[in-house]
Order: sequence, then structure tokens, then C-alpha cells
Amino acid sequence: MLNIRKSGERGHYDHGWLDTRHTFSFGQFYDPKHLGFRSMRVLNDDIVQPHTGFGEHEHRNMEIISYPVHGRFAHRDSTGHESSIGPGQVQVMTAGSGIKHSEFNHSDQPVRFLQIWIQPSQDNLEPTYTERDFSPTSSNEGLRLLVSPDGRDESLTIHQDALISRLLITQGEQLDIPLDKDRVAWLQVIEGDLSLDGVRLESGDGVAIEQRSCLRILAKSDLQALLFTLPA
Repeated sequence: MLNIRKSGERGHYDHGWLDTRHTFSFGQFYDPKHLGFRSMRVLNDDIVQPHTGFGEHEHRNMEIISYPVHGRFAHRDSTGHESSIGPGQVQVMTAGSGIKHSEFNHSDQPVRFLQIWIQPSQDNLEPTYTERDFSPTSSNEGLRLLVSPDGRDESLTIHQDALISRLLITQGEQLDIPLDKDRVAWLQVIEGDLSLDGVRLESGDGVAIEQRSCLRILAKSDLQALLFTLPA
């Protein structure tokens, strides 16, 4: 079963300094049919204008993953970490009992990144911060695991049974991805167009996938997407 969430159906707010699209209910955007997907609560596609950003604010009891698409942003948090994050890198924060952080675009170009929140399996964990460089060696890398509950294949670790993988394939290429019978998936198209089992998806589209043993993805153009797999 495929339940498609078209790009234009997402919540959209242009705050001037921030142009943001919410796949699920977030902040002032409320959609009772899209409150999240299993343990995934937030999937925001943010564009931050030059020399602006998110001032210091606090989160609790959430696994927060940042995935840069274009540009770099400066990160600072209350655990003492300061860094600059750009495409190819992935950032994970365990907010746990409470973490304060800020993100700022110091450049002259807009920054685009995906912000993902996943509900942890346990509350009030010690706050932590990790990042890793997953820069691809080719534009036809296939599927690369970025985040997992156990750090397998050099992935970043979160406190939830959730796998996040990056999909990079070039126009005309096809990839078959097996899906365990006790798992469901969410596919989020970041850039490019694809055919999923014959169903056309475009940039910004997302789809909930259930009761499938294999996903057949054909790139209609050079493709970048994220695949989330979670317990059914």
C-alpha cells in the first residue's frame, strides 16, 4: 500500500528569513491526518536566507537529525559543540533531558536542510551530539545507511528502532530495495523524479509504504531521496 503525500499538500510558511514546508503537523500547522509516521514526528524542509538563522532554543526528549542539502550552517549547543555542517554531513542530537542549540547561516547564499524528529524509546536520556561525513564517492551511490539504533555500517546512532538511508541514483537507473515483512517505510524525495512501482513521485513528494516486500525505484532524473524504515 502506498499513501502519497504530495509536495504541495505540505504545510508551507514563508517567514521571510525562513521558507519552510512541513510534511507532518508542526508548530502552527495542524493536519489531523498527518500527525507523523510511526515514531517519526517531524519532517521539515527548511530554506534559511543568508545571514539569518534559528536563535538559541531548547528541545527535550526527541532524536533530532539534520540533513543539509545546499549550503552550510553553523551549529552551537549547550553540550559545548560548535561546528559547520554542509552537504554530505549528517547531524544527530539526542535532546533527552534538555539541550539548547542554535543554527545560523553566515553565508551570502540560502541554506536548505531537512530537519527530522524521531520519538526516542526512552525519555530523559543524557543529551548528546554527533555528526559524520557521508559524502558520496559518486552520483550513483545507491542506498547508504546514515542512521540506525546500533551504529551498523558506520552509521550514526539514535535511541529508536529506525533506519534512515540516503538514496542517490542517476537518471535511468533502477534500484530494487527489499523491505522486511515486519517493517514499514517512508520515502521522501529531495531532488529529482522517480517511479516507485510504477507510481510517479516528484521533488518534495513523500510516500508511506506498507505491506510491500520490495521497492522498485526507477530514476526519471538524477535522484536524491531519504528512505526511513520503521517497525510495522
